[in-house]
Amino acid sequence: MQQTYLTTDELSVRIKYDPRTIRERLKDSVLIEGVHYIRPFGGRKILYIWESIERDMRIAGDSLGIPMASGEVCHG
Repeated sequence: MQQTYLTTDELSVRIKYDPRTIRERLKDSVLIEGVHYIRPFGGRKILYIWESIERDMRIAGDSLGIPMASGEVCHG
């Protein structure tokens, strides 16, 4: 499966959020390292995985559940 890697600025254009909001509010609370983004070569640069983010946005929009890091949805 081909994955599309995006920078913070590229992701902000796609989801209509400010890059600062992505970095400070979404990263590590909604967007999980290893699921929604990676740090290639162990560096500081972050690349977001578009397919994972898009999938979880649809799950959250289709149900009242909470997306979990494992890809499951919590209906609590």
